[in-house]
Amino acid sequence: MARNDQVRLMTKIARMYYEQSIRQAQITERLNIHQSTVSRLLRKAEQNGIVRISVTTPQGIHPELEEALEARFELSQAVVVDSVSDSEEQIARDLGSAAAFLLESFVKADQVIGISSWSGALLEMINNMHPTQEGRRTRVVQIVGGLGNPSAQTHATYLAQRLAALIGGSPVLLPAPGITTSAEARRVLIREPYVRDTLKLFDQLDAVLVGIGAIEPSRPLLNSGNVFSAAERASLAAKGAIGDVCLQYFNAAGQAIATPLADRVIGIKLPQLKRIKHVIGIAGGKRKVNAIHGALNGRWINVLITDRATAKAVLEQR
Repeated sequence: MARNDQVRLMTKIARMYYEQSIRQAQITERLNIHQSTVSRLLRKAEQNGIVRISVTTPQGIHPELEEALEARFELSQAVVVDSVSDSEEQIARDLGSAAAFLLESFVKADQVIGISSWSGALLEMINNMHPTQEGRRTRVVQIVGGLGNPSAQTHATYLAQRLAALIGGSPVLLPAPGITTSAEARRVLIREPYVRDTLKLFDQLDAVLVGIGAIEPSRPLLNSGNVFSAAERASLAAKGAIGDVCLQYFNAAGQAIATPLADRVIGIKLPQLKRIKHVIGIAGGKRKVNAIHGALNGRWINVLITDRATAKAVLEQR
């Protein structure tokens, strides 16, 4: 085929495909040529400048920040949202809305999904989700103990129960406190059949949803009673702790903090998180910047949902 003829056909196919929205299979049939030829000529149309594809980024979407976070911290995905306020409550609502959309997009049947406790953003995620039956036979596992202050502990079980109901799955609760009074108390409690059975599921998790905590606990966590004392938090800070995931503390480099306090926690351990395909961290706000940066450095999460100001602050950290 002469070059002019090739260019003519290339242009014709490009106009049919891009301007008239005619599918490749229909072009193949109409022009009586192989579909491989259609695909090849569409590629050549781009290479020769006949077709120029541009993506216009709508206001409020931040692909540059997302791509920078993904590249620097080896994330499979980053989601950066605008927030209309710098209050923790509003940021939690905005992050929860984004997390709900993300979760709805990948939920499918027969999964095992873990969810942590005491996160305002996770609660807002639940409040923003639409009911679906895509997650039928999926088990939603509570991955941090929640027993504690009777007026607050329903928050922990509510997240797992409500998420299971929304996706058509079933909840698996962890009937134990997040922090026990002693290591011996923990050893006794984890031998209880219901606790033991839930803990066994941690090695079967397909995905988990976690908050990222600063060294100073959030109001829901503080009210729950599942916190270390002020003196104990000071000892953690003295060892370099700057944040936690599921009450497992790490330093600015992301390294786990070795302390006897960890022997009192009933919940998923950091090494277990590393074996899970999708570990989705949802956190934002000034108070969480150092903790998010540490969690990313440790590769304890591989998906991050955060707000624009926090994303910028995290990327400015060294």
